[in-house]
Amino acid sequence: MTAIADAAAPAATHSAHRALAPSPTAAPREFLTFRLGAEEYGIDILRVQEIRSYERPTRLAQSPDFIKGVIDLRGRIVPILDLRVKLQCPEASYTDFTVVIILDVGSTVIGAVVDAVADVVSLTPDLIKPTPQFERQGHVDPAFVTGIASLGERMLIVMDIEALLSSDEIGLLRSAVHS
Repeated sequence: MTAIADAAAPAATHSAHRALAPSPTAAPREFLTFRLGAEEYGIDILRVQEIRSYERPTRLAQSPDFIKGVIDLRGRIVPILDLRVKLQCPEASYTDFTVVIILDVGSTVIGAVVDAVADVVSLTPDLIKPTPQFERQGHVDPAFVTGIASLGERMLIVMDIEALLSSDEIGLLRSAVHS
């Protein structure tokens, strides 16, 4: 009887320890993947409202370079920002593959211009590895990169759109909507 109790004790301790540690089988999250130049990024699919073909927005005077303007989306004014410009990527031309991802960022709806949308992938937390921390470059806080996921030959940069935009920039986007 003692041998059974002693054998069960380590198993109980092990299962209690497992409950406290993050589970590698945690529920996967889905990410919409898109391209900016040669890099592939992923954004939480729950932020995405729709994907639209690129249409030239109406430019707003004295707005930062990364804000391309606004569009009328079924009666709602939506600011459009170019992620290539915001992330200081080499400038690319707008092509037939250029799209706008309409995103819900807090209480603001924005459009993000990307080179192309690839697909939707499911990632468990254990597939997303931490990234090295870099110093802030201009107005871009490197904390927007939440991790890197390897998917076979693909490297996916997982990003948090809210962390990409400073509170001043989100305020600017909100004021653009109400102008």
